Amino acid sequence: MAGHIQDRWFKTETDPDGKTRRVKTDRHGKGMRYRARYIGPDGSETSKSFPDGQKRLAEKWLTNIAADMSRGQYIDPRAARITFKSYAAKWLRDHTADLSSRIVAEQRLRLHAFPVLGSRPLDSFRPEHIRELVSVLEKDAAVSGAYARNIYGDVRAVLSAAVDDGLLPRNPCTAKSVRPPAVERRRITPWLATQVFAVREALPERYRAMVDTGAGCGLRQGEIVGLAEDAIDFEGGILRVVRQVKLIRGKAVFAPPKCSKERDVPLPSSVAEALRVHMDAHKPVETTLPWRRPDGPKVTARLLFTNSANGVVWRSNFNIQEWKPALSAAGLIPEADTDGKYVSAREHGMHALRHFYASLLLDAGESIKAVSQYLGHTDPALTLRVYAHLMPSSQERTRKAVNNAFLVPKITARRRPRR
Repeated sequence: MAGHIQDRWFKTETDPDGKTRRVKTDRHGKGMRYRARYIGPDGSETSKSFPDGQKRLAEKWLTNIAADMSRGQYIDPRAARITFKSYAAKWLRDHTADLSSRIVAEQRLRLHAFPVLGSRPLDSFRPEHIRELVSVLEKDAAVSGAYARNIYGDVRAVLSAAVDDGLLPRNPCTAKSVRPPAVERRRITPWLATQVFAVREALPERYRAMVDTGAGCGLRQGEIVGLAEDAIDFEGGILRVVRQVKLIRGKAVFAPPKCSKERDVPLPSSVAEALRVHMDAHKPVETTLPWRRPDGPKVTARLLFTNSANGVVWRSNFNIQEWKPALSAAGLIPEADTDGKYVSAREHGMHALRHFYASLLLDAGESIKAVSQYLGHTDPALTLRVYAHLMPSSQERTRKAVNNAFLVPKITARRRPRR
């Protein structure tokens, strides 16, 4: 047993004859009787008080502390009293070098996790508290299943870091009774080629090659906006995806592609020709932006796509002023209302061009691994989850295989001579 136990109600005195005897203290019968104390690994003293009649409980507490120390599982009670909100703020400062990811995670925690868990000390976390958070998220009509799953992921990551830092013995998110928020997985319905061309035709001429790049090479919107002259290898038939344009706190910056996955994508001759025509009509513009963060080092690139003022194409302005009117003209969304506003069209954003690209490759028999590589996914399993239903059907091959297996014995049985 580590430490010792002090009895506050009695003290030991030595009389003139050298004999010891227990006498009542001034605190006898008042408050907690036993005070268990021990010295932690950092040299500081920690104590906990117990009422009269619970000395054995105090001894058990000290024994457990000693066992945790010997197993390397000791958690300083004072450090573990830090609240989830305070610890999450420290975690946010250190968990990633990507400022935009940090901003998004901070927003999710602040708006959705802190109201439920923010004031709770780390050492008080139990699986029931995570189940409560999941329930709150699933009941919030304004929070989609995918967004709720991201919030849950942030909370789990914070608590995992607390475990690593010795502030929590176990992450309550790993309990069997805890499940992440449910996600309704909708099957992607890719555009038809006629729809892609209709949207392209409805866009202003300076933006049409953006559609060719998205639908013909699978680039994300930020990657298209960040596409520079040095990324095009016309002779080798390669498009190199090495940067994107992101908006961080209202300021445009250059950044690596999502998940920092640079990649080479096959450049079809049709897309190459569209880019040549575009570059003849709209010369690449030398653009200087900070790298990764608004205060980052300056980087210069000759961008292929710029706005009418030869500046960076701002995603929000482009989507509202150019993309949605083109969607409406192509018949994908209704016309604007009397106030000039269009309906929400999340499923018809520029990401729809990537879905079209993936569907083309899969329909042509390209492997999931190759499609994943060209799209810049972190894992082919992600590509499979999203696009498996677009792969050519194997139902007819299955029917033929089973029929062939079943027909052989039947034919043999019919030909067998009678005895």
